[in-house]
Amino acid sequence: MKHLFYFRLFTCLISRGHHLTVSLSIRALLSGAGSPLSGRLRPLCLLFALTLVCPLSLLSQENSYEITHRMPTFFEAMKGQLTYPLAWGRSDIRNFEAWKSRAREVVLDCLQLLPPPPEQWNLIIEATERRIPTNESSLTATERRKGVESKEGETGRSYAAHRISFNLSAWSRVKGYLLVPEGEGPFPAVVLLHDHGAHFSIGKEKLVRPFGVSEAVAEDARQWVDKCYDGSFVGDSLAARGYVVLSVDALFWGDRGCEGGSQYDMQQALASNLMQMGSSWASVIHADDMRSAEFLASLPYVDWERIGCLGFSMGAYRSWMLAALSEVVKVSASICWMNDTDHLMTLNNNQNKGGSAFSMLVPGLRRYLDYPHVAAIACPKPALFFNGTRDKLFPIEGVEEAYRHLRSVWEEQGSDGLLVTRLWDEKHFFNRAMQQEVFRFFDHFLQ
Repeated sequence: MKHLFYFRLFTCLISRGHHLTVSLSIRALLSGAGSPLSGRLRPLCLLFALTLVCPLSLLSQENSYEITHRMPTFFEAMKGQLTYPLAWGRSDIRNFEAWKSRAREVVLDCLQLLPPPPEQWNLIIEATERRIPTNESSLTATERRKGVESKEGETGRSYAAHRISFNLSAWSRVKGYLLVPEGEGPFPAVVLLHDHGAHFSIGKEKLVRPFGVSEAVAEDARQWVDKCYDGSFVGDSLAARGYVVLSVDALFWGDRGCEGGSQYDMQQALASNLMQMGSSWASVIHADDMRSAEFLASLPYVDWERIGCLGFSMGAYRSWMLAALSEVVKVSASICWMNDTDHLMTLNNNQNKGGSAFSMLVPGLRRYLDYPHVAAIACPKPALFFNGTRDKLFPIEGVEEAYRHLRSVWEEQGSDGLLVTRLWDEKHFFNRAMQQEVFRFFDHFLQ
């Protein structure tokens, strides 16, 4: 009967997960003269106990994975360590201008090894096309698909579309589109910053209607503009309103990709290789964006005191980063890219997939500042932020939290009238109505 009792005791303890208790009980029972299991029963009991305990221990080891949904299982603990000590309102620097200077210095330091500026721009205009805006360009993608006819007549100012090349840095000579309104300048100007979209065959052509290219490239651009920009080439719309417009490829897109075309899986290798050489993919992109603004300001027909920047999706991220880092840019508009790390770093957010995120990751920056904290460096410049309530890439709670911080900074600096933050009933999409509001915003502050 005693043997049956101990057998049931072992079974009960193991079923409840008390492995340590079972181990100690076995040790006690199998040792000492007073043990009820002695003699011939002792080896049998030991074998039985090991049979029960060992498989459970092995099973416990097999289930101790530390990665789930591409995230470490301790990701919440990691986020808990992010206190952003340099953020305005948390930093011990109380003078706003002094804080801006220090915060910008830290961001630039985190960007690490930047491409050096070129000795000369060496601008070459390779081809030119005169463009006359018509009502046809005012039709949305949906209207064109339905066969809606436009009214005859011009809408806006004529302009020249130039295909150009110039030295963007000491390391890179790039191609781009430069749109220049007809008439006497100097004109206000806008640096256009293209999106990511995991679509690398084109970059600058997502924003300016291409010419002198293959039909495949032209069709690629038309389809992408329909998909993301409501059928409108934003750069051409701005040029027709009297703005000089510059659009170039970011590293990895379009003419700055690789022979045979850049592929999604190549992003990780590019980012890794740049990091191994003391820089980062984001560093190169941000440095190139700053140089683009400086190049635009150098043109004799551009008013260097009236330069803005605009982007959608990754282009929006680049836009508010550029406004934060460069004094050349006076006004910014950022469409569908603002959030915070707490809401982006979750098990089901697109940000944790890794590949595309490398183009927007500045090494070490989260030790000091989160996304809205960096964007606040641009204060008190006029800044516009739009996001969509149906945008699955950017959780609405994170957007609202980021907007609250931005509003608090602009308001505290007495510049709340210079900041626009708006949520649209929209997905990840830059529709015509949003574009018109951005154009009016630019007209107000740059024209």
